[in-house]
Amino acid sequence: MPLGTEEVLASASDGVPLLLGLPEDVLGLIARSLRPADVCSLILCCRGLRDALSSSDKVWLALCEGVGPHPAELSRWRDAGAVTSYRSLCRFLLAVAPLLGIWVHQNPEQGNVVCVVWGFASVVGCRVIPQKLGPMGLDGGPLLWAPVFEVVAGPDGSPAFFFLHGRESHAAADSICAGSVGPIDPACNVLLLEIEVGGAEQQQLPAQLKPQALPHAKSSPLSGMAPDNSTGKLSTSATSVPRVSSSPQAPLCFSRLAFGDRRKLLAHVAACVRHDLPSHLAEAPLFPRSPSCKDFTLLAERRLSLIQLQMLHRSCVQHRDLDLSSSSSSWAGADGKHVHLHEFLMLGDMLRLCLRASKEKLTKYGGWPHMQDDRFALYKLPLQIPVAGQEYAGLWGGTFGWPPVQPSENKPGKPLFFIFLSYEEAEGKMLLIGNKILEGTHYVRRPNGSIMFTVKVDEPALDTFPWDVDADSKPVEVHHSYSGEGITNGYSYRYPGSKPGSLFAIQDEILAFVWKDSKAVLTLQRLDLQDLLRKGERVPALPPIANFAYLTKSYSNVFASLPSLSHGPISQRL
Repeated sequence: MPLGTEEVLASASDGVPLLLGLPEDVLGLIARSLRPADVCSLILCCRGLRDALSSSDKVWLALCEGVGPHPAELSRWRDAGAVTSYRSLCRFLLAVAPLLGIWVHQNPEQGNVVCVVWGFASVVGCRVIPQKLGPMGLDGGPLLWAPVFEVVAGPDGSPAFFFLHGRESHAAADSICAGSVGPIDPACNVLLLEIEVGGAEQQQLPAQLKPQALPHAKSSPLSGMAPDNSTGKLSTSATSVPRVSSSPQAPLCFSRLAFGDRRKLLAHVAACVRHDLPSHLAEAPLFPRSPSCKDFTLLAERRLSLIQLQMLHRSCVQHRDLDLSSSSSSWAGADGKHVHLHEFLMLGDMLRLCLRASKEKLTKYGGWPHMQDDRFALYKLPLQIPVAGQEYAGLWGGTFGWPPVQPSENKPGKPLFFIFLSYEEAEGKMLLIGNKILEGTHYVRRPNGSIMFTVKVDEPALDTFPWDVDADSKPVEVHHSYSGEGITNGYSYRYPGSKPGSLFAIQDEILAFVWKDSKAVLTLQRLDLQDLLRKGERVPALPPIANFAYLTKSYSNVFASLPSLSHGPISQRL
Protein backbone atom coordinates (compact mmCIF):
# COMPACT_ATOMS: atom_id res chain seq x y z
CA MET A 1 0.00 0.00 0.00
CA PRO A 2 1.49 3.41 -0.95
CA LEU A 3 2.67 5.50 1.97
CA GLY A 4 1.34 8.95 2.74
CA THR A 5 3.55 11.98 2.13
CA GLU A 6 4.08 12.72 5.83
CA GLU A 7 4.90 9.06 6.56
CA VAL A 8 7.43 9.03 3.73
CA LEU A 9 9.12 12.19 5.01
CA ALA A 10 9.23 10.92 8.59
CA SER A 11 10.63 7.51 7.71
CA ALA A 12 13.08 8.95 5.20
CA SER A 13 14.60 11.41 7.67
CA ASP A 14 15.60 8.50 9.92
CA GLY A 15 16.85 6.26 7.14
CA VAL A 16 18.57 8.57 4.69
CA PRO A 17 22.01 6.93 5.08
CA LEU A 18 20.44 3.52 4.52
CA LEU A 19 18.63 4.65 1.38
CA LEU A 20 21.74 6.31 -0.01
CA GLY A 21 23.66 3.08 0.46
CA LEU A 22 21.23 0.98 -1.57
CA PRO A 23 22.06 -0.05 -5.16
CA GLU A 24 20.05 1.65 -7.89
CA ASP A 25 18.31 -1.63 -8.74
CA VAL A 26 17.00 -1.87 -5.18
CA LEU A 27 15.85 1.75 -5.27
CA GLY A 28 13.92 0.90 -8.42
CA LEU A 29 12.20 -2.00 -6.67
CA ILE A 30 11.27 0.23 -3.73
CA ALA A 31 9.89 2.85 -6.11
CA ARG A 32 7.36 0.33 -7.46
CA SER A 33 5.47 0.55 -4.15
CA LEU A 34 5.52 4.35 -4.05
CA ARG A 35 3.58 7.06 -5.80
CA PRO A 36 5.40 9.74 -7.81
CA ALA A 37 4.40 12.29 -5.15
CA ASP A 38 6.06 10.08 -2.49
CA VAL A 39 9.30 10.00 -4.47
CA CYS A 40 9.18 13.78 -4.83
CA SER A 41 8.73 14.03 -1.06
CA LEU A 42 11.83 11.90 -0.54
CA ILE A 43 13.76 14.13 -2.92
CA LEU A 44 12.85 17.13 -0.78
CA CYS A 45 14.34 15.54 2.35
CA CYS A 46 17.97 16.28 1.61
CA ARG A 47 20.44 16.96 -1.16
CA GLY A 48 21.77 13.41 -1.05
CA LEU A 49 18.38 11.87 -1.78
CA ARG A 50 17.71 14.53 -4.41
CA ASP A 51 20.89 13.63 -6.27
CA ALA A 52 20.31 9.89 -5.90
CA LEU A 53 16.65 9.76 -6.89
CA SER A 54 16.15 12.59 -9.34
CA SER A 55 18.81 11.23 -11.69
CA SER A 56 17.95 7.53 -11.30
CA ASP A 57 16.45 6.20 -14.50
CA LYS A 58 15.48 2.95 -12.79
CA VAL A 59 13.45 4.77 -10.13
CA TRP A 60 11.53 6.82 -12.68
CA LEU A 61 11.14 3.86 -15.03
CA ALA A 62 9.54 1.92 -12.17
CA LEU A 63 7.10 4.79 -11.65
CA CYS A 64 6.39 4.95 -15.39
CA GLU A 65 5.58 1.24 -15.51
CA GLY A 66 2.85 1.76 -12.93
CA VAL A 67 1.11 4.34 -15.12
CA GLY A 68 1.96 3.82 -18.76
CA PRO A 69 1.96 1.09 -21.41
CA HIS A 70 4.16 -2.01 -21.57
CA PRO A 71 7.75 -1.43 -20.31
CA ALA A 72 9.13 -2.44 -23.71
CA GLU A 73 7.22 0.42 -25.33
CA LEU A 74 8.43 2.90 -22.71
CA SER A 75 12.05 2.03 -23.42
CA ARG A 76 11.47 2.56 -27.15
CA TRP A 77 10.00 6.01 -26.45
CA ARG A 78 13.09 6.89 -24.44
CA ASP A 79 15.56 5.39 -26.93
CA ALA A 80 13.96 7.37 -29.77
CA GLY A 81 14.66 10.63 -27.94
CA ALA A 82 10.98 11.48 -27.52
CA VAL A 83 11.75 12.72 -24.00
CA THR A 84 14.96 13.73 -22.30
CA SER A 85 14.70 11.31 -19.36
CA TYR A 86 12.43 8.81 -17.66
CA ARG A 87 11.63 11.55 -15.18
CA SER A 88 10.25 13.64 -18.04
CA LEU A 89 8.43 10.61 -19.35
CA CYS A 90 6.81 10.09 -15.95
CA ARG A 91 5.61 13.68 -16.03
CA PHE A 92 3.90 13.09 -19.36
CA LEU A 93 2.30 9.82 -18.32
CA LEU A 94 0.86 11.33 -15.16
CA ALA A 95 -0.46 14.34 -17.05
CA VAL A 96 -2.30 12.47 -19.82
CA ALA A 97 -3.30 9.21 -18.09
CA PRO A 98 -6.70 10.71 -17.10
CA LEU A 99 -7.53 10.96 -20.82
CA LEU A 100 -7.34 7.20 -21.31
CA GLY A 101 -10.63 5.35 -21.60
CA ILE A 102 -13.95 5.55 -23.43
CA TRP A 103 -15.53 8.90 -24.32
CA VAL A 104 -18.98 9.28 -25.87
CA HIS A 105 -21.50 11.77 -27.20
CA GLN A 106 -25.23 11.53 -27.77
CA ASN A 107 -24.93 12.29 -31.49
CA PRO A 108 -24.98 10.56 -33.90
CA GLU A 109 -27.58 8.26 -32.36
CA GLN A 110 -25.89 5.18 -33.83
CA GLY A 111 -23.05 5.76 -31.42
CA ASN A 112 -20.13 8.10 -30.97
CA VAL A 113 -17.45 6.06 -29.22
CA VAL A 114 -13.95 7.54 -28.93
CA CYS A 115 -11.36 5.35 -27.26
CA VAL A 116 -8.18 7.08 -26.05
CA VAL A 117 -5.16 4.74 -26.05
CA TRP A 118 -1.39 5.02 -25.79
CA GLY A 119 0.36 5.99 -29.02
CA PHE A 120 4.10 6.68 -29.34
CA ALA A 121 5.04 9.16 -26.60
CA SER A 122 1.45 10.25 -27.04
CA VAL A 123 -2.18 9.39 -26.48
CA VAL A 124 -4.46 8.90 -29.47
CA GLY A 125 -8.23 9.29 -29.63
CA CYS A 126 -9.84 6.85 -32.08
CA ARG A 127 -13.51 6.71 -33.06
CA VAL A 128 -15.05 3.28 -33.62
CA ILE A 129 -17.19 3.42 -36.76
CA PRO A 130 -20.74 1.98 -36.62
CA GLN A 131 -20.33 -1.17 -38.69
CA LYS A 132 -21.46 -4.70 -39.42
CA LEU A 133 -19.59 -7.80 -38.36
CA GLY A 134 -17.73 -9.90 -40.87
CA PRO A 135 -18.82 -13.52 -41.47
CA MET A 136 -16.43 -14.70 -38.74
CA GLY A 137 -17.34 -12.08 -36.15
CA LEU A 138 -14.91 -9.71 -34.44
CA ASP A 139 -12.02 -12.15 -34.81
CA GLY A 140 -12.53 -12.57 -38.54
CA GLY A 141 -12.85 -8.96 -39.68
CA PRO A 142 -10.85 -5.88 -38.64
CA LEU A 143 -12.56 -3.21 -36.57
CA LEU A 144 -13.07 0.00 -38.56
CA TRP A 145 -11.90 3.19 -36.83
CA ALA A 146 -10.98 6.79 -37.63
CA PRO A 147 -8.48 9.09 -35.87
CA VAL A 148 -9.87 12.00 -33.84
CA PHE A 149 -6.99 13.67 -32.00
CA GLU A 150 -3.51 13.21 -30.56
CA VAL A 151 -1.69 14.67 -27.56
CA VAL A 152 2.06 14.36 -28.05
CA ALA A 153 4.80 14.70 -25.45
CA GLY A 154 7.36 17.46 -25.61
CA PRO A 155 11.02 16.77 -24.81
CA ASP A 156 10.50 17.93 -21.21
CA GLY A 157 7.56 15.60 -20.69
CA SER A 158 4.82 18.20 -20.94
CA PRO A 159 1.74 17.37 -23.05
CA ALA A 160 3.06 19.83 -25.55
CA PHE A 161 1.33 19.26 -28.87
CA PHE A 162 -2.33 18.80 -29.76
CA PHE A 163 -3.37 17.63 -33.22
CA LEU A 164 -7.00 17.47 -34.32
CA HIS A 165 -7.56 15.04 -37.19
CA GLY A 166 -10.10 15.31 -39.98
CA ARG A 167 -10.72 15.25 -43.71
CA GLU A 168 -12.67 17.92 -45.52
CA SER A 169 -15.49 16.83 -47.79
CA HIS A 170 -14.23 15.63 -51.18
CA ALA A 171 -10.60 16.11 -50.05
CA ALA A 172 -8.10 13.51 -51.19
CA ALA A 173 -5.91 13.62 -48.09
CA ASP A 174 -6.24 13.63 -44.33
CA SER A 175 -5.37 16.81 -42.50
CA ILE A 176 -4.45 17.94 -39.00
CA CYS A 177 -5.17 21.12 -37.09
CA ALA A 178 -2.45 22.02 -34.60
CA GLY A 179 -3.30 23.47 -31.22
CA SER A 180 -2.37 23.44 -27.56
CA VAL A 181 -3.23 21.37 -24.52
CA GLY A 182 -5.02 23.12 -21.70
CA PRO A 183 -5.35 21.94 -18.11
CA ILE A 184 -6.08 18.24 -17.62
CA ASP A 185 -7.97 17.52 -14.42
CA PRO A 186 -6.85 14.20 -12.87
CA ALA A 187 -10.53 13.29 -12.39
CA CYS A 188 -11.74 14.71 -15.73
CA ASN A 189 -15.05 13.51 -17.16
CA VAL A 190 -15.60 16.10 -19.92
CA LEU A 191 -13.24 16.70 -22.85
CA LEU A 192 -13.70 20.10 -24.49
CA LEU A 193 -12.55 21.57 -27.80
CA GLU A 194 -12.21 25.31 -27.32
CA ILE A 195 -10.50 28.44 -28.59
CA GLU A 196 -8.02 30.23 -26.38
CA VAL A 197 -7.15 33.84 -27.02
CA GLY A 198 -4.00 35.68 -26.02
CA GLY A 199 -0.88 37.50 -27.13
CA ALA A 200 1.46 36.93 -30.02
CA GLU A 201 2.57 33.39 -30.77
CA GLN A 202 5.96 32.60 -29.30
CA GLN A 203 8.67 31.71 -31.79
CA GLN A 204 10.02 28.20 -31.33
CA LEU A 205 13.76 27.66 -31.46
CA PRO A 206 15.15 25.51 -34.29
CA ALA A 207 16.85 23.33 -31.67
CA GLN A 208 13.45 22.04 -30.65
CA LEU A 209 13.17 20.27 -33.97
CA LYS A 210 15.62 17.79 -32.48
CA PRO A 211 14.25 16.84 -29.06
CA GLN A 212 17.29 14.71 -28.22
CA ALA A 213 19.43 17.85 -28.31
CA LEU A 214 17.62 19.45 -25.39
CA PRO A 215 19.35 19.38 -21.98
CA HIS A 216 17.78 17.68 -18.99
CA ALA A 217 15.58 19.91 -16.89
CA LYS A 218 17.07 20.62 -13.47
CA SER A 219 14.58 23.00 -12.00
CA SER A 220 12.58 20.44 -10.02
CA PRO A 221 12.59 16.73 -9.18
CA LEU A 222 9.69 16.18 -11.53
CA SER A 223 9.01 18.92 -14.04
CA GLY A 224 5.53 20.21 -13.36
CA MET A 225 5.63 19.09 -9.71
CA ALA A 226 7.39 21.59 -7.49
CA PRO A 227 7.38 22.51 -3.82
CA ASP A 228 5.10 25.31 -2.77
CA ASN A 229 7.37 27.67 -0.86
CA SER A 230 4.54 28.98 1.27
CA THR A 231 3.29 25.64 2.55
CA GLY A 232 6.13 23.20 2.00
CA LYS A 233 3.72 20.92 0.18
CA LEU A 234 3.83 19.69 -3.36
CA SER A 235 1.79 21.56 -5.93
CA THR A 236 1.15 20.65 -9.53
CA SER A 237 1.83 23.32 -12.12
CA ALA A 238 0.27 23.58 -15.55
CA THR A 239 1.53 20.92 -17.93
CA SER A 240 1.86 22.56 -21.31
CA VAL A 241 4.41 24.12 -23.62
CA PRO A 242 4.71 27.85 -24.15
CA ARG A 243 1.47 28.80 -25.87
CA VAL A 244 -1.08 31.51 -26.11
CA SER A 245 -1.69 32.67 -22.58
CA SER A 246 -5.17 31.96 -21.30
CA SER A 247 -6.88 34.69 -19.37
CA PRO A 248 -7.70 33.97 -15.72
CA GLN A 249 -10.97 35.89 -16.07
CA ALA A 250 -13.58 33.17 -15.73
CA PRO A 251 -16.50 35.38 -16.85
CA LEU A 252 -14.88 35.76 -20.29
CA CYS A 253 -14.17 32.08 -20.86
CA PHE A 254 -14.91 30.43 -24.21
CA SER A 255 -17.75 28.33 -22.80
CA ARG A 256 -19.81 31.46 -22.06
CA LEU A 257 -19.93 32.55 -25.68
CA ALA A 258 -23.16 31.92 -27.56
CA PHE A 259 -23.22 28.65 -29.47
CA GLY A 260 -23.10 30.39 -32.85
CA ASP A 261 -20.00 32.35 -31.84
CA ARG A 262 -18.24 29.26 -30.53
CA ARG A 263 -19.01 27.38 -33.72
CA LYS A 264 -17.80 30.29 -35.86
CA LEU A 265 -14.52 30.65 -33.96
CA LEU A 266 -13.76 26.93 -34.09
CA ALA A 267 -14.49 26.73 -37.81
CA HIS A 268 -12.44 29.87 -38.56
CA VAL A 269 -9.37 28.81 -36.58
CA ALA A 270 -9.47 25.20 -37.75
CA ALA A 271 -9.59 26.32 -41.39
CA CYS A 272 -6.60 28.63 -40.88
CA VAL A 273 -4.33 26.15 -39.07
CA ARG A 274 -5.29 23.08 -41.10
CA HIS A 275 -2.43 21.29 -42.85
CA ASP A 276 -2.87 18.52 -45.41
CA LEU A 277 -0.71 15.56 -44.50
CA PRO A 278 1.80 14.25 -47.04
CA SER A 279 1.25 10.63 -47.98
CA HIS A 280 4.07 9.24 -45.82
CA LEU A 281 2.48 10.81 -42.73
CA ALA A 282 -1.11 10.03 -43.69
CA GLU A 283 -0.26 6.35 -44.11
CA ALA A 284 2.00 6.01 -41.06
CA PRO A 285 0.61 4.24 -37.96
CA LEU A 286 -0.60 6.25 -34.98
CA PHE A 287 0.22 3.54 -32.45
CA PRO A 288 2.18 0.26 -32.56
CA ARG A 289 0.27 -2.40 -34.46
CA SER A 290 2.76 -5.12 -33.53
CA PRO A 291 5.95 -5.56 -31.46
CA SER A 292 8.07 -5.22 -34.62
CA CYS A 293 10.87 -2.68 -34.78
CA LYS A 294 9.55 -1.45 -38.13
CA ASP A 295 6.43 0.02 -36.54
CA PHE A 296 8.40 1.82 -33.84
CA THR A 297 10.77 3.30 -36.41
CA LEU A 298 7.83 4.64 -38.40
CA LEU A 299 6.19 5.97 -35.24
CA ALA A 300 9.32 7.82 -34.15
CA GLU A 301 9.76 9.38 -37.60
CA ARG A 302 6.09 10.35 -37.76
CA ARG A 303 6.18 12.01 -34.35
CA LEU A 304 9.20 14.13 -35.26
CA SER A 305 7.64 15.07 -38.61
CA LEU A 306 4.42 16.23 -36.92
CA ILE A 307 6.36 18.40 -34.48
CA GLN A 308 8.37 19.92 -37.31
CA LEU A 309 5.16 20.52 -39.27
CA GLN A 310 3.64 22.45 -36.38
CA MET A 311 6.78 24.51 -35.83
CA LEU A 312 7.21 25.38 -39.49
CA HIS A 313 3.58 26.45 -39.91
CA ARG A 314 1.41 28.67 -37.82
CA SER A 315 -0.86 27.24 -35.17
CA CYS A 316 -2.26 30.64 -34.15
CA VAL A 317 -4.32 33.07 -36.21
CA GLN A 318 -5.14 36.75 -35.85
CA HIS A 319 -8.79 37.66 -35.43
CA ARG A 320 -8.63 41.06 -37.15
CA ASP A 321 -10.34 39.75 -40.27
CA LEU A 322 -13.06 37.91 -38.36
CA ASP A 323 -16.54 39.14 -39.30
CA LEU A 324 -18.32 40.20 -36.11
CA SER A 325 -21.45 41.56 -37.78
CA SER A 326 -23.30 38.26 -37.43
CA SER A 327 -22.20 37.58 -33.87
CA SER A 328 -24.82 35.55 -32.02
CA SER A 329 -23.99 37.27 -28.74
CA SER A 330 -24.93 40.66 -30.19
CA TRP A 331 -28.56 39.74 -29.63
CA ALA A 332 -28.48 36.62 -27.48
CA GLY A 333 -28.04 36.62 -23.76
CA ALA A 334 -29.02 40.17 -23.01
CA ASP A 335 -29.56 39.00 -19.45
CA GLY A 336 -25.85 38.29 -19.09
CA LYS A 337 -26.00 34.58 -19.84
CA HIS A 338 -23.57 34.91 -22.74
CA VAL A 339 -20.35 36.85 -23.17
CA HIS A 340 -20.18 39.19 -26.17
CA LEU A 341 -17.76 37.96 -28.81
CA HIS A 342 -15.91 41.27 -29.09
CA GLU A 343 -15.30 41.24 -25.33
CA PHE A 344 -13.82 37.77 -25.55
CA LEU A 345 -11.56 38.79 -28.44
CA MET A 346 -10.29 41.81 -26.51
CA LEU A 347 -8.27 39.41 -24.33
CA GLY A 348 -5.62 39.20 -27.04
CA ASP A 349 -4.74 39.27 -30.71
CA MET A 350 -4.25 35.57 -31.46
CA LEU A 351 -6.60 32.60 -31.52
CA ARG A 352 -5.67 28.97 -31.09
CA LEU A 353 -7.37 25.58 -30.81
CA CYS A 354 -7.19 24.16 -27.31
CA LEU A 355 -8.05 20.78 -25.80
CA ARG A 356 -9.17 20.98 -22.18
CA ALA A 357 -10.18 18.17 -19.84
CA SER A 358 -12.30 19.20 -16.87
CA LYS A 359 -14.28 17.61 -14.09
CA GLU A 360 -17.93 18.59 -13.99
CA LYS A 361 -20.93 17.51 -11.98
CA LEU A 362 -22.94 15.38 -14.39
CA THR A 363 -26.38 13.93 -13.87
CA LYS A 364 -27.01 10.42 -15.14
CA TYR A 365 -29.86 8.13 -15.95
CA GLY A 366 -29.16 4.42 -15.91
CA GLY A 367 -25.41 4.89 -16.26
CA TRP A 368 -25.70 7.36 -19.19
CA PRO A 369 -24.71 11.02 -18.60
CA HIS A 370 -27.04 13.83 -19.59
CA MET A 371 -25.31 15.87 -22.31
CA GLN A 372 -25.79 19.36 -23.66
CA ASP A 373 -26.25 19.35 -27.42
CA ASP A 374 -24.55 22.73 -27.91
CA ARG A 375 -21.11 21.91 -26.49
CA PHE A 376 -18.15 20.68 -28.49
CA ALA A 377 -17.44 18.03 -25.90
CA LEU A 378 -16.99 14.34 -25.25
CA TYR A 379 -18.11 12.67 -22.02
CA LYS A 380 -16.18 9.96 -20.24
CA LEU A 381 -17.81 6.70 -19.21
CA PRO A 382 -16.44 5.67 -15.80
CA LEU A 383 -15.09 2.17 -16.34
CA GLN A 384 -15.68 -0.10 -13.36
CA ILE A 385 -12.98 -2.66 -12.64
CA PRO A 386 -14.37 -6.22 -12.54
CA VAL A 387 -14.19 -7.54 -8.96
CA ALA A 388 -15.80 -10.38 -7.04
CA GLY A 389 -19.55 -9.93 -7.21
CA GLN A 390 -19.24 -7.47 -10.10
CA GLU A 391 -17.43 -9.64 -12.63
CA TYR A 392 -19.22 -8.40 -15.73
CA ALA A 393 -18.43 -4.68 -15.54
CA GLY A 394 -16.79 -3.22 -18.64
CA LEU A 395 -17.16 -3.08 -22.42
CA TRP A 396 -18.84 -5.93 -24.29
CA GLY A 397 -19.58 -6.38 -27.97
CA GLY A 398 -21.72 -8.63 -30.09
CA THR A 399 -24.93 -8.88 -32.06
CA PHE A 400 -28.39 -10.39 -32.06
CA GLY A 401 -28.80 -14.11 -32.67
CA TRP A 402 -27.58 -17.51 -31.53
CA PRO A 403 -25.06 -19.01 -31.92
CA PRO A 404 -22.69 -16.03 -31.54
CA VAL A 405 -20.96 -16.66 -34.90
CA GLN A 406 -22.49 -18.25 -37.98
CA PRO A 407 -19.69 -18.52 -40.56
CA SER A 408 -21.07 -17.89 -44.02
CA GLU A 409 -19.68 -15.88 -46.91
CA ASN A 410 -23.11 -15.64 -48.53
CA LYS A 411 -24.92 -13.94 -45.65
CA PRO A 412 -24.52 -10.22 -44.99
CA GLY A 413 -22.84 -9.24 -41.74
CA LYS A 414 -24.90 -8.62 -38.63
CA PRO A 415 -24.88 -5.19 -36.95
CA LEU A 416 -22.18 -4.82 -34.32
CA PHE A 417 -23.33 -3.59 -30.91
CA PHE A 418 -21.16 -2.19 -28.12
CA ILE A 419 -22.77 -2.59 -24.69
CA PHE A 420 -21.29 -0.85 -21.66
CA LEU A 421 -22.03 -2.85 -18.49
CA SER A 422 -21.99 -1.19 -15.08
CA TYR A 423 -23.30 -1.94 -11.62
CA GLU A 424 -25.63 0.39 -9.76
CA GLU A 425 -27.45 0.09 -6.46
CA ALA A 426 -31.13 1.06 -6.40
CA GLU A 427 -33.60 0.58 -3.56
CA GLY A 428 -31.15 -1.67 -1.74
CA LYS A 429 -30.67 -4.00 -4.72
CA MET A 430 -27.62 -4.34 -6.94
CA LEU A 431 -28.42 -3.96 -10.63
CA LEU A 432 -26.36 -4.75 -13.71
CA ILE A 433 -27.18 -2.22 -16.45
CA GLY A 434 -26.26 -2.58 -20.11
CA ASN A 435 -26.12 0.70 -22.07
CA LYS A 436 -25.91 0.64 -25.85
CA ILE A 437 -23.09 2.93 -27.00
CA LEU A 438 -22.70 1.69 -30.59
CA GLU A 439 -25.16 0.23 -33.10
CA GLY A 440 -24.12 -0.99 -36.52
CA THR A 441 -27.53 -0.87 -38.19
CA HIS A 442 -28.06 1.25 -41.31
CA TYR A 443 -30.76 3.26 -39.53
CA VAL A 444 -30.70 3.44 -35.75
CA ARG A 445 -33.42 1.60 -33.84
CA ARG A 446 -32.69 2.70 -30.28
CA PRO A 447 -31.46 6.03 -28.86
CA ASN A 448 -27.78 6.25 -28.09
CA GLY A 449 -27.18 5.31 -24.47
CA SER A 450 -30.36 3.24 -24.26
CA ILE A 451 -30.57 0.66 -21.49
CA MET A 452 -30.72 -2.56 -23.50
CA PHE A 453 -31.28 -4.61 -20.37
CA THR A 454 -31.26 -4.40 -16.59
CA VAL A 455 -30.86 -7.47 -14.37
CA LYS A 456 -30.97 -8.02 -10.63
CA VAL A 457 -27.76 -9.77 -9.64
CA ASP A 458 -29.36 -11.20 -6.49
CA GLU A 459 -32.28 -12.85 -8.32
CA PRO A 460 -31.46 -16.01 -10.30
CA ALA A 461 -33.47 -16.51 -13.47
CA LEU A 462 -36.23 -19.11 -13.40
CA ASP A 463 -36.11 -19.63 -17.17
CA THR A 464 -33.69 -21.99 -18.89
CA PHE A 465 -31.46 -21.12 -21.83
CA PRO A 466 -33.42 -21.92 -25.04
CA TRP A 467 -30.53 -23.58 -26.94
CA ASP A 468 -28.57 -26.72 -26.14
CA VAL A 469 -25.44 -26.25 -28.28
CA ASP A 470 -23.13 -23.43 -29.36
CA ALA A 471 -21.61 -22.56 -32.75
CA ASP A 472 -19.24 -25.56 -32.54
CA SER A 473 -22.08 -27.93 -31.63
CA LYS A 474 -20.74 -28.20 -28.09
CA PRO A 475 -23.20 -28.44 -25.19
CA VAL A 476 -24.03 -25.07 -23.65
CA GLU A 477 -22.89 -24.67 -20.05
CA VAL A 478 -24.74 -21.96 -18.14
CA HIS A 479 -22.63 -20.81 -15.21
CA HIS A 480 -25.00 -18.14 -13.86
CA SER A 481 -28.37 -16.64 -14.75
CA TYR A 482 -30.15 -13.48 -13.63
CA SER A 483 -33.70 -12.21 -14.02
CA GLY A 484 -34.39 -8.76 -15.42
CA GLU A 485 -35.97 -6.71 -18.19
CA GLY A 486 -34.94 -5.90 -21.76
CA ILE A 487 -35.79 -3.00 -24.05
CA THR A 488 -38.79 -3.18 -26.40
CA ASN A 489 -40.93 -0.84 -28.46
CA GLY A 490 -42.73 1.74 -26.36
CA TYR A 491 -44.57 5.01 -26.83
CA SER A 492 -42.03 6.30 -29.35
CA TYR A 493 -38.43 6.09 -30.46
CA ARG A 494 -37.30 8.25 -27.55
CA TYR A 495 -39.41 6.44 -24.94
CA PRO A 496 -39.05 2.67 -25.39
CA GLY A 497 -40.69 0.09 -23.16
CA SER A 498 -39.38 -3.06 -21.50
CA LYS A 499 -40.33 -6.72 -21.14
CA PRO A 500 -39.10 -9.56 -18.92
CA GLY A 501 -35.96 -11.43 -19.83
CA SER A 502 -32.94 -13.24 -18.42
CA LEU A 503 -29.18 -12.83 -18.64
CA PHE A 504 -27.13 -16.02 -18.97
CA ALA A 505 -23.39 -16.31 -18.34
CA ILE A 506 -22.12 -19.10 -20.60
CA GLN A 507 -18.76 -20.81 -21.06
CA ASP A 508 -15.98 -19.03 -22.99
CA GLU A 509 -16.97 -15.74 -21.31
CA ILE A 510 -20.16 -15.30 -23.30
CA LEU A 511 -23.17 -13.34 -22.05
CA ALA A 512 -26.60 -13.76 -23.62
CA PHE A 513 -29.71 -11.75 -22.76
CA VAL A 514 -32.89 -13.53 -23.84
CA TRP A 515 -36.28 -11.80 -24.04
CA LYS A 516 -38.80 -14.19 -22.45
CA ASP A 517 -41.68 -13.86 -24.91
CA SER A 518 -39.93 -13.41 -28.26
CA LYS A 519 -36.83 -15.51 -27.50
CA ALA A 520 -34.76 -12.79 -29.17
CA VAL A 521 -31.20 -13.01 -27.89
CA LEU A 522 -28.40 -10.45 -27.66
CA THR A 523 -25.09 -12.32 -27.51
CA LEU A 524 -22.02 -10.56 -26.12
CA GLN A 525 -18.32 -11.16 -25.53
CA ARG A 526 -15.89 -9.05 -23.53
CA LEU A 527 -13.81 -6.68 -25.68
CA ASP A 528 -10.22 -5.58 -25.46
CA LEU A 529 -10.80 -2.42 -27.47
CA GLN A 530 -7.15 -1.35 -27.60
CA ASP A 531 -6.15 -4.72 -29.04
CA LEU A 532 -8.98 -4.54 -31.61
CA LEU A 533 -7.83 -1.07 -32.65
CA ARG A 534 -4.25 -2.29 -33.10
CA LYS A 535 -5.48 -5.00 -35.45
CA GLY A 536 -8.18 -2.80 -36.98
CA GLU A 537 -8.46 -0.87 -40.22
CA ARG A 538 -8.17 2.89 -40.35
CA VAL A 539 -10.71 4.80 -42.45
CA PRO A 540 -10.98 8.52 -43.34
CA ALA A 541 -12.42 10.82 -40.71
CA LEU A 542 -15.12 13.48 -40.77
CA PRO A 543 -14.20 17.18 -41.17
CA PRO A 544 -12.11 18.33 -38.16
CA ILE A 545 -14.66 20.02 -35.88
CA ALA A 546 -17.43 17.51 -36.59
CA ASN A 547 -14.86 14.76 -36.16
CA PHE A 548 -14.36 15.80 -32.55
CA ALA A 549 -18.01 16.39 -31.63
CA TYR A 550 -20.78 15.67 -34.13
CA LEU A 551 -23.59 17.90 -32.87
CA THR A 552 -26.09 17.41 -35.69
CA LYS A 553 -28.92 15.04 -34.82
CA SER A 554 -28.58 11.99 -37.07
CA TYR A 555 -30.25 8.59 -37.09
CA SER A 556 -28.22 7.03 -39.91
CA ASN A 557 -24.57 6.12 -40.35
CA VAL A 558 -22.90 9.44 -41.18
CA PHE A 559 -19.75 7.62 -42.29
CA ALA A 560 -21.60 5.70 -45.00
CA SER A 561 -22.23 9.00 -46.81
CA LEU A 562 -18.55 9.97 -47.03
CA PRO A 563 -17.38 9.94 -50.67
CA SER A 564 -14.19 8.09 -49.72
CA LEU A 565 -16.18 5.26 -48.11
CA SER A 566 -19.17 5.01 -50.45
CA HIS A 567 -17.45 2.44 -52.68
CA GLY A 568 -15.27 -0.60 -52.15
CA PRO A 569 -15.23 -3.42 -49.58
CA ILE A 570 -15.56 -1.10 -46.58
CA SER A 571 -18.90 0.26 -47.83
CA GLN A 572 -20.40 -3.23 -47.42
CA ARG A 573 -19.74 -3.06 -43.67
CA LEU A 574 -21.28 0.38 -43.09
